[in-house]
This record gives sequence, C-alpha cells and structure tokens, in this order.
Amino acid sequence: MDESLKKQLQIHACKIRMGIIEGVYHAKSGHPGGSLSIADLLTYLYFTRMHVYPDNPDFAERDRLVLSKGHTAPALYAALAERGFFPMEEMQTLRHIGARLQGHPCISIPGVDMSSGSLGQGISAACGMALAGKHRNDNYHVYTILGDGEIEEGQVWEAAMFAAHYGLDNLTAIIDNNGLQIDGKITEVCSPEPIPEKFRAFGWYVIETDAHDFDQIDKAFREAERVSGQPVAIIQHSTKGKGVSFMENQVGWHGTAPNTEQYEKAMAELKAELAELEA
Repeated sequence: MDESLKKQLQIHACKIRMGIIEGVYHAKSGHPGGSLSIADLLTYLYFTRMHVYPDNPDFAERDRLVLSKGHTAPALYAALAERGFFPMEEMQTLRHIGARLQGHPCISIPGVDMSSGSLGQGISAACGMALAGKHRNDNYHVYTILGDGEIEEGQVWEAAMFAAHYGLDNLTAIIDNNGLQIDGKITEVCSPEPIPEKFRAFGWYVIETDAHDFDQIDKAFREAERVSGQPVAIIQHSTKGKGVSFMENQVGWHGTAPNTEQYEKAMAELKAELAELEA
C-alpha cells in the first residue's frame, strides 16, 4: 500500500477511535472494547473499498455493510461520521433520548444498511442482500462484520451453509477475532475454535489477517476480490480495545463506559497519536 494512503488511513482510524470514546463517554454506556477493535477495518472499508455516497446514502448500486455485532455501533457511527454521512459532533448524543444514534444500528440512520443487534441475525440479512443482488444482476458487494463470540450462535452457521449453497461470491464476512466476549475468553465460554476450519467446512474461502496492519488488510481484501463461486470469510486477528492502552485485551471494557478520568486519559493518548501522524 502506498505510504501516503496508509498514513491517511491511520489518521482516519485514530479519529474514528476518538469518536468511539466520545460517544460512549457521553452516553455513560456502550461497548468501547469491540468497537475499537474494528476501527481499522471500518476505516479501510469506508475509505478505500466500499462504493458509498454520503450525499446519496440510499443509492441503489452502493455496496452494503451489515454490522452483525450490532453492539459495536459506536464504531460504525464514528466511521460514518468521519466519512461525511453526518457530523462527528453527533457522537455526543449517543444513546440519548430522542437522538437517532441509539445503542444498536437503525436503518433510518444515513449510511446504515440494516438494523442489527440480536447476535447471529446480521449475517442472515447480509445473505439476503447478496442473493437479491445475484437475482437482479446488480454489481454491489455485501460486507458483514461478526464477533468471534457471536459465531457461537447457531443461526450464523445456518447462514454460512446458505451462502455457500447459493455461491454468494458477492458476500464477504469479516470475523473480528479478538478472543474475548462479555463473559470472558471465547475459548472458555463456548469455544468456536477452530474458526478458519469451520468456515472452510461450510464451503467458504477463508483468509486470515492482522486487523491492525493496513498492508495486510489490503492484501486480504485484494485476495478476496479474486474469489469466484463461493463466499469469503476474512478472519481478522484483533486486539479488543485497540488504541487505548488501558482498554487493550481487557474483557471488562466489553460493555463499560469510561469515567471522566478514564475518558481524559484515553483522549489524551489518541490526540497524541493523531498529532504524531499529522506532523
């Protein structure tokens, strides 16, 4: 990847992380850990990969994204704001009564393609979108992001079987493999391991990548776009809470908002990173 583009993506990702922290702090609730772990992925999708149009968010030929792990809505909202769908300042209204940015994505929000939140259902909706595109000979691509704890849901594997059966090569599922879910390590709660082998067994083309290395992310998606006749699963190995030192790899930040001291510390770290990137 071109170094100037990579730096610009790093800047966008840092601003998205700042938006996440801003949102959950002002909401006094939310899910910062799993939101931070997909900030780089969303940056890559919205700024290099997906054909989306902030001035025409419902354009029929746009690419679609379904956030199946809907509790990480702060990441999606911050990415949409950074991409220009609405002002970043709106993140301060997250989960407030009467605000449109609620705790899980709602299709009425500009740029949101599917309401989600009940784990396991998002990938099924993504399959429907992809199949509809096939029937209509449309050129859009559908992306869906799942949590590694989420794939303990049986519905995920019904959808996986469906996607392979219908040869949905216009569907890419990204599994955010940060190893943690609300009750602890995924391997101790109800292990979905081995994840790559399971998706292969269901007929998917599987790619593994580092979730926080834009060169590797780019390589993975370039490989994915060459696949024909089957859906693609990208297993991204990530760090929960990535970008905020005291949140990294800490299961407690699955559903906990920072207090004022923690908010100021997190924002100071991210502002310092941003200043270094923009220098």
